[in-house]
Amino acid sequence: MRHAEEHNHDDGVRTVYSAYTPDHEHTHDDEPAGTLQDNPIWQQDNVTLHSVGMDIGSSGTQVVFSRLHLRRTGEDLTSRYHVVRRETLHRSPVELTPYVDAEYIDAGALGSIIDTAYREAAVTAADVDTGVVILTGEALRRRNAEVIASILAERGGELVTASAGHHMEAMLAAYGSGAAKASYDTGLRILNVDIGGGTTKLAVLEGGRVVTTAAVHIGGRLQVVDDTGRIVRLDPAGGAHAARAGFTWKVGDTAQEDELERVAQSMADTLVDALTADPLPTHVRDLFLTDPPEYAGPIDAVMFSGGVAEYVYDREQAHFGDLGRPLGRAVRHRVDAGSLPYPLLPAGECIRATALGASEFSVQLSGNTGYISDPDALLPRRNLQVVRPVYELRETVRAQDIEAAVRNRLLALDVAQTGADVALALSWGGLPSHERLLPFARGVRNALADRTAMGHPLYVVLDGDVAMTLGRLLREELGVTADLLVIDGLRLRDFDYVDIGRVRFPSNTVPVTIKSLVFGDDLR
Repeated sequence: MRHAEEHNHDDGVRTVYSAYTPDHEHTHDDEPAGTLQDNPIWQQDNVTLHSVGMDIGSSGTQVVFSRLHLRRTGEDLTSRYHVVRRETLHRSPVELTPYVDAEYIDAGALGSIIDTAYREAAVTAADVDTGVVILTGEALRRRNAEVIASILAERGGELVTASAGHHMEAMLAAYGSGAAKASYDTGLRILNVDIGGGTTKLAVLEGGRVVTTAAVHIGGRLQVVDDTGRIVRLDPAGGAHAARAGFTWKVGDTAQEDELERVAQSMADTLVDALTADPLPTHVRDLFLTDPPEYAGPIDAVMFSGGVAEYVYDREQAHFGDLGRPLGRAVRHRVDAGSLPYPLLPAGECIRATALGASEFSVQLSGNTGYISDPDALLPRRNLQVVRPVYELRETVRAQDIEAAVRNRLLALDVAQTGADVALALSWGGLPSHERLLPFARGVRNALADRTAMGHPLYVVLDGDVAMTLGRLLREELGVTADLLVIDGLRLRDFDYVDIGRVRFPSNTVPVTIKSLVFGDDLR
């Protein structure tokens, strides 16, 4: 008989594996061989996880339940499982994210949405092996957002909580929409435009990789009317867009359908300017929530995602009292007319361009060459977000190159906004000489100086075998006084979240559990 077991170890590592219990005390040679899935060796290398992804956005909330089949690839000091098959079991309807007022999410109403999704999927929290709660857009900026995320994580099972600011949300949308895969498959430089309820996220993809991200204050639910046309929600940005169309509305005023159409047309023109104008008009630049994007090359095609994209691609006809339908249709008209001068790619995922869950699972073991300044203070740690800078290590290592790469990645993943501790994943290659390692360490120190000044500990994870040397350089030669952990022999990537367990004796090794966000088409 085959069954699944789950063990929670003292060091924080959560190991899921299959076990095999014979139905009888002995077998005979002439008995049927049974299926492959009944083979205990097969079971050791194959794991099934049930995952949930909760996406709490500016305007929409949705829950996705998935079943994932993972297969182990055996490597030294590693028990790594990769997703080889994913099956969507249930997708909840996209519900409007409930708010008490402009400052607070309605916790009770949101909890009811999640409870209904679990009930309709016939799933309990105990059935969920792993998953993720993602807070994005305006929902992230509500005063009780962090509390809401933790409540939902506890309600739904043992879940990762990912707070996605503008840049990270743009990256999530680019992977979830299928734009990353399309750019990899076609070789095109693709602009993914994710138009949500409160913001529009922009991402340029090249060869399956996100190279530029930005966000602009354009969205389908910046203004909402009830069935009588009375304005019941008007964000400041929504008021600004209405003013550019010639209306000075406030909450409680009445807006006619043709007037809302004029606002949507003006908003679509503003979006086209945001994507194409050089230089940007002042009123457009003022709408950017990040630095405007630097395309650094031609755009070959455009893909849309987000709730408004359902109307761009004519997938949705219903009207929800907001600007989503007229805005989506106005944007599509500008694409067809050539005002937005990029070929339109077929739709991937639109409103459901989100992660399926934290569902790729692995356990790795860091060797005994690490540097840990205070094991009791630093370990164990759960759900550290991984930040993996992109750089090229040459024979001569320049500190300023490493510093720039680390700073850029911290910005791209909105780490400064969340203020949370992170695991900095670094690659090392080539001769581990003092002449190369010292500028490498100096670049890391300089890039993280603001964080250490605020009292954040440093968690540094390397793939190369130089952790002890790097840790000593940071502490003894470069004067880093913050709590410091440097371990090696691990391979991590963006959108990984790691649990780092206590040091194991006498091997002096550190176990690390990796939970990766998984998308429908994932090239990482």
